[in-house]
Amino acid sequence: MKRSNPQSSNQQSPQYRFTAVLRASLFLALISLLGVQFVRAQSGGAQSVRPHAAALADFSAAVEELCASVSPSVVQIEVRLRAPVESGDGRHTGFVANQNASGSGVIVDADGYIVTNAHVVEGAREIDVSVSQSFAAGDRNVANNVDGHKHFTAHIIGTDKETDLAVIKIDAGKLPTLSFRDSDKLKQGQIVFALGSPLGLENTLTVGYVSATARQLKPEQPIAYIQTDAPINPGNSGGPLLDIDGNIAGINSMILSQSGGSEGIGFAIPSNLVRRVYEQLRKEGHVHRGTIGVIAQDINPIMSEALGLHRHPGVILSDVLPRSAAEAAGLAAGDVVLSLDGRPVVEARQVQAELMQRAIGDELTFQIVRNGVEMEKKVAILERPNSTMALADLANGEAHVVRELGILAMTLDEKVTPSLPETRRLSGVVVAAIPAEYTAFNPGLKAGDVIYSLNQTKIASLDELRAALAELKSGAPAVLLVESDGTLGYVSFKRE
Repeated sequence: MKRSNPQSSNQQSPQYRFTAVLRASLFLALISLLGVQFVRAQSGGAQSVRPHAAALADFSAAVEELCASVSPSVVQIEVRLRAPVESGDGRHTGFVANQNASGSGVIVDADGYIVTNAHVVEGAREIDVSVSQSFAAGDRNVANNVDGHKHFTAHIIGTDKETDLAVIKIDAGKLPTLSFRDSDKLKQGQIVFALGSPLGLENTLTVGYVSATARQLKPEQPIAYIQTDAPINPGNSGGPLLDIDGNIAGINSMILSQSGGSEGIGFAIPSNLVRRVYEQLRKEGHVHRGTIGVIAQDINPIMSEALGLHRHPGVILSDVLPRSAAEAAGLAAGDVVLSLDGRPVVEARQVQAELMQRAIGDELTFQIVRNGVEMEKKVAILERPNSTMALADLANGEAHVVRELGILAMTLDEKVTPSLPETRRLSGVVVAAIPAEYTAFNPGLKAGDVIYSLNQTKIASLDELRAALAELKSGAPAVLLVESDGTLGYVSFKRE
């Protein structure tokens, strides 16, 4: 059953009553525990705590009801892939083998659309999704129903490596779903729940707090993660981090650990970013990213003193790119950024983080200081120039593998051309990526190359390329005509 946001639902609904019970139970449990500590302090610790058990029982029951309500919407994902064999002694360098991996996902549309991490399904040859389902006693022998779970083969709708998100789909309908909450309204200290399949243990619930609402892990990485101490382990990846209303606050993605297991430092991709990426992947299979053409830099104490800024911490624009949206709006190198759309800015990464949350065509209002004068500039967000990174997101799976050439490839069409610079011809085959397990077969192609012919036979589609390769005899010489970085050239190889 799809869950709606209680703020917009009828106040007499079961969802509203459940949320109210959980909130009240948490409050009563806290008051009770504080009362126990006070009584113990007054009586030397001899006072019984049994009068407070009712409040704790209410809290426990509320969590139990939450778990029962959200669990059917969280799935286990089993992936079969071929990957390089890891060996510390180097004896198996270059070898690949069939491997299995597992993760989690959350159903966000009743027609079978599931959000997970990109790294969960990367390189997948086959994806099995296990969905919890209640069956009538006479239906226990339904095909692909195992221990109350129904198994589906999923296909990838789209992946986005920059945010580590993916959308997959199963052929099913009327599935239970979860809704996204507004992650910008999360607060440090709020209780959250992680649900997934850590270490393959399906439908595992852990509880914790929001440790931080916006944690940046690397200076060059614009994503600000939700940090939580809810235990997260391998296999939780792709599962939801839930608020007490049972809505998605984030997608669990990674942990920091010295032991390899949970040490109470886990990170989730905020739901607002997840929702935006999901909508674009579902609609187009890839994500359009915005740019305004500025380089923002943190102001350190030396910079502040040397430039007479009298501002630390703070953010300064070290460069505004020529012919960019920022230049057109009147921003200039040396401007000190005070706020973006009214939100104070104290770190450079906030500028890029704001861009990741916005759609192409939106405006971003900069409040700046220039030569001691405050002013406001409105900047239009333009689409980021083409990048071959998007090609790898578009081509992901067995359907795009060309083993003879060691590549992932796609037909040059309207879905692919936005990720490429202008090409010499309108038809051909685009090299999307070079999978690690096939590098030994690659004759020298790279991502972004466009194949136009094989042995002077024109190639207009991926099917035509496969057919032409199949006609080559073992050991036969072959030459591809390839456009690479705007120039044409030949790539030669022998059919193995």
